[in-house]
Amino acid sequence: MQQHHSILFGPVNALLTAIFGSPENAPSWWLHGVTIGGVHIAGIAPVDHASGAPAGWVPDHVIMALLVFLLFAIALPIFARKFRSDVPAGTQNVLEVFVDFLRGLIKENIPHSGEKYLPVVGAFFFFIAASNLIGQIFVLQPPTSSLNTTFALSLSCLVFFNGAGVRAHGLFGYLRTFAGPSMALAILVFPIEMIGNLARGLSLAMRLFGNIYGEHTATNQFVQLVPILVPMPMNALGIFGSFLQAYVFTLLTTVYIGGAIAHEH
Repeated sequence: MQQHHSILFGPVNALLTAIFGSPENAPSWWLHGVTIGGVHIAGIAPVDHASGAPAGWVPDHVIMALLVFLLFAIALPIFARKFRSDVPAGTQNVLEVFVDFLRGLIKENIPHSGEKYLPVVGAFFFFIAASNLIGQIFVLQPPTSSLNTTFALSLSCLVFFNGAGVRAHGLFGYLRTFAGPSMALAILVFPIEMIGNLARGLSLAMRLFGNIYGEHTATNQFVQLVPILVPMPMNALGIFGSFLQAYVFTLLTTVYIGGAIAHEH
């Protein structure tokens, strides 16, 4: 896949180089990753595959993800100070529409004590939506167009909903839910159920990555060919797709949490 960088990639890595020196002097695990149990974990620093030399201290998708975090860290406290319970207006009305929507989604898929999962579910939705939408600014790249970001999100979801299941049933009680209705068939059912459970993380990551990467790449091609008017329908489709993919990820997260904690599971 052709690698595109945002406008911030060069300045950020130039600043880090000025502070810490050349990325070639970084520890080998930072550049090339570490090996755990025979599994190679990719490094943090980007590497120029043509020359094999470090391309910078931090990859572009990490910079973009940090930018999204920074925007929320600045904007949300400002919105919180303007919060009014009597006469909501402006941005508060928009945010309350999304929060009510998320509450309805949770109530539908996590019937019992689902409200406590609102912060996690909301964090997934708003981060993914903002990460997708930031790609509509053509000098920036959506962090969700990188498999590293989407796998980080899907693994977080996988760990969280399985952790919620363990908390609701206990470790052995939760594992027992994968054994099926008959202990005689457990030796066959359990591996299949476990594979299906782990595959949820893979499907979440690949679905989000494929849709955002494909949409963003196609829009960039239209912009390069015909930069005036023609890309506008693609932008509108991209905005719709950004919210749609955030909704799909969030919906599946609530479904997985609801299934993991359900006592009749």
